[in-house]
Amino acid sequence: MIANTPKTPYYYAVIFTSIRSNIEEDYTSTAQKMTDLAQKQKGFLGVESAKEEIGITVSYWESLEAIKNWKMNVAHTEARNKGRSTWYKNFKVRIAKVERDYEF
Repeated sequence: MIANTPKTPYYYAVIFTSIRSNIEEDYTSTAQKMTDLAQKQKGFLGVESAKEEIGITVSYWESLEAIKNWKMNVAHTEARNKGRSTWYKNFKVRIAKVERDYEF
């Protein structure tokens, strides 16, 4: 599903790319829990995700402060730590201001 985001340039994208090293049963359920939890966070706008050989998840936020608050969320921190120790060979996070978008 494509996220429904507000008119640009007034929001930010957090781009999370990853290569998994281990797929455990709790990976999928934890990923869904994180999406559900993020949707409840102040400033959350939407999310898009594709998980194949390289996983790519892009979440959209109203502000850098909202992104920081999500990063500091206890459950998100626990999931991130499990990702480092168990699920991922590596990952990278990029934060960008969305200047323009268009669609078909």
